[in-house]
Amino acid sequence: MSSPALLVLYGSQTGTAQDTAHRLVRQAQRRRLKVRLMSLDSYDVAQLISETLVVFVCSTTGEGDPPDNMKNFWRFLFKKSLPAGSLSRLDGAVLGLGDSSYPKFNFVAKKLHKRLLQLGVSMLLPVGLADDQHELGPDAVVDPWLSAFWEAVSVLNPSLADVVPLSEDEPLPPSFSFHFLDEKLGTDDRLKVPSVQTLPSQSCPFPARMLSNRRVTEPTHFQDVRLIEFDISGSSIEFAAGDVVLIRPCNAAEDVQRFCQLLGLDPDSRFVLRATEPSAVPARLPQPCSVRRLLRQHLDIAAVPRRSFFELLATLASNELERDKLVEFSSAGGQDELHAYCHRPRRTALEVLADFPHTAAGIKVDYLLDLFPEIQPRSFSIASSLKAHPHRLQILVAVVHYKTKLHKPRRGLCSTWLASLDPQQGEVCVPLWVKKGTLRFPTDADTPVLLVGPGTGVAPFRSVLQERLSEGRTANFLFFGCRSESKDFFFCSEWADMMKARHLLLFTAFSRDQEEKVYVQHRVEENAALVWDLITRRNARVYIAGNAKQMPAGVLSALKVVFQQEGGVSAAEAEQMLAALERAGRLQRETWS
Repeated sequence: MSSPALLVLYGSQTGTAQDTAHRLVRQAQRRRLKVRLMSLDSYDVAQLISETLVVFVCSTTGEGDPPDNMKNFWRFLFKKSLPAGSLSRLDGAVLGLGDSSYPKFNFVAKKLHKRLLQLGVSMLLPVGLADDQHELGPDAVVDPWLSAFWEAVSVLNPSLADVVPLSEDEPLPPSFSFHFLDEKLGTDDRLKVPSVQTLPSQSCPFPARMLSNRRVTEPTHFQDVRLIEFDISGSSIEFAAGDVVLIRPCNAAEDVQRFCQLLGLDPDSRFVLRATEPSAVPARLPQPCSVRRLLRQHLDIAAVPRRSFFELLATLASNELERDKLVEFSSAGGQDELHAYCHRPRRTALEVLADFPHTAAGIKVDYLLDLFPEIQPRSFSIASSLKAHPHRLQILVAVVHYKTKLHKPRRGLCSTWLASLDPQQGEVCVPLWVKKGTLRFPTDADTPVLLVGPGTGVAPFRSVLQERLSEGRTANFLFFGCRSESKDFFFCSEWADMMKARHLLLFTAFSRDQEEKVYVQHRVEENAALVWDLITRRNARVYIAGNAKQMPAGVLSALKVVFQQEGGVSAAEAEQMLAALERAGRLQRETWS
């Protein structure tokens, strides 16, 4: 009996599921299995009927949604016309990557597992539900799940017992080969406007001109928040309130220079990239490409590396001391130490390479795309309305900057890059594209909206208020919170104008302006009679946007208090009322961690 051919399909939004899928592929290669790797939307799903062994690795985004590179597959798989036993020849397994701080934890993996069973797939083991909130991260579930998967495969295919696997310290062949060209000049790393007008997308973003980049927090305030405006004239981009814009950032020039020094690379050298199975050349990468462009726009060298980075680096190390440490970091038993070294202080991949200089200097260029994932786009709620600002798109960006035990402050890649761009110093273009958001606002004129958006969570609500006011809808109620009225009260003059025109009722919570901290949930409780009236008598819709840590749970608890106090219902009944509102689309959330 021949060994099985394994197909690994992934749906990934931020790269975690993709990284786990790559890990599974490497394990298959070590077992000398024939293996293919594809994103779910690049795979022809009609071919599933002829596969024999498939693993699905998928994350959950937003409020229980599939990742962008899985949506077409998702729609196909849930067609009612698919016969019940159509995939009965298939052995499969589903591994989910999720975050238990979100209400619909691993919703996509659970639903996919259930649907595959309906279609007749023989599941080799229960669905794996990895949790980003675990102190050891997703690996706490992924490690034992992968072991169980390989055990199930070996039971299914006894002939695999005769295969001698590659040892863990032996490097696998690289997924790509670099072919360097003689000439260096002639490359232009700026973004080109597409000659044929297509709707901007991830593969073809629109280079939008930055018009302004204005700090909207008081200069002495610890948090730098920017209101950034782009010109999208001629882009064919349209958006509605609640939609999001995606931006893929660039690495800092000094990081690119340091990386080249550590690895002994010439940033101006140019190459053509060729792929080996089971990979394909990334579509975004031009052919030919300069090393500088590869590092500046493509490889995520400033991210905190995952465990897989250390696994591969260990196989490439020739220095014994460095190799031993890398092996420890990549072992199951070394995860506490890896967490303390890398994840807790948020050490970047570039800083790791600086700590292992002998290994860094010996890295063959062919392994770069195996070691470093692609820079992932960042999503921002659009903070403006096309009706109020035609041909313009605005975002509200909190610049991420914080200290750990490391000497150098930690910085968010995208927010720092955006904040560094100065349209006053010359033309600045940022590649971007737009997608539908999760928030859906009422279309009829009479339905009130009750908006709870502290901090930068107010961004989508500014968009919807501008949109509603342009259409004459005045039943608008906003609960906004920040630290201080004088330091980070975003858009205060705009809210004042709306209040003066009786188009908005605003409730504010300035948490640090008095001894006792006051948050938006306190204001919701204080205005219980109004909130109850809006929800039960006026059919209002409630929207919550902002940081996922404690705020959403606090606001939901406040709503339950309102229901109990004003409606005279029990705690259990208040919980049921919230659930009913959510099912009806009258309570919606957009949160991020």
